[in-house]
Amino acid sequence: MITPYQKKLTKSEFKAVDIEKEIKCISSFPDEDYIKIIREVGFVCDFCGKCCTSEFNDHVFLLDDDAQKIIERIGREFLRPAPYFDLCDNLGRFYVMGYALKTKQNGDCIFFRDGRCEHYEIRPRICRIYPYMLHREPDEAGNFEFRQISGLDLHGSYHNEISHKSCKEILKSVKEYESGFQRQKLVFLKEIDKYFKDNNFRNSSQMYDRMMREFKKGKAIEVNVFFQGKFEKEIISKQINKHG
Repeated sequence: MITPYQKKLTKSEFKAVDIEKEIKCISSFPDEDYIKIIREVGFVCDFCGKCCTSEFNDHVFLLDDDAQKIIERIGREFLRPAPYFDLCDNLGRFYVMGYALKTKQNGDCIFFRDGRCEHYEIRPRICRIYPYMLHREPDEAGNFEFRQISGLDLHGSYHNEISHKSCKEILKSVKEYESGFQRQKLVFLKEIDKYFKDNNFRNSSQMYDRMMREFKKGKAIEVNVFFQGKFEKEIISKQINKHG
């Protein structure tokens, strides 16, 4: 049932409510249950480098503090607007909730050199917790719950003995990352809703599709990246975005 209050919410605000619920679910997910998942997965990095390739990962999304660290330590030129833009306004400008690492021509991570991460000491948090991300996935009976399935037995070393101390460290890092991701998305949705209202813009699916067709043909497009509480304008083309 839709209550009178809910009718007043915008589409973005409906999503915001869902995100707030998700943050609470992550926070309240029992530690002992996730430690059990960590023990069952038993992943240990063997430096095979496969998770840094396009074969296994499409892109590396950056939380704002990860992006800021990369900018300060090695430069902004390693960043690109995260792909799969979230919105497009009626004037044909895209909006996305953050940056990602650039990729090479073959789609591998820009940091991946000679089978190793060239900037391992400042690798993003998503790389540090991989593959222990929290996913809501259905089980055999169709019940949705947090579980970890990413890359199982496809790379790295699985089914190892993980100490209780390491389990707790992984658990803490995963919850911090997942909550941080949801909070960044939440702030983005609230700010984009205000930004559109203040400037009399509207989200246009038709314009999104039209501009994406132009982008694929090589036309430069404007992408506004939400970073550190404000929108940063980037002009990209398919060639620039692909080759980095």
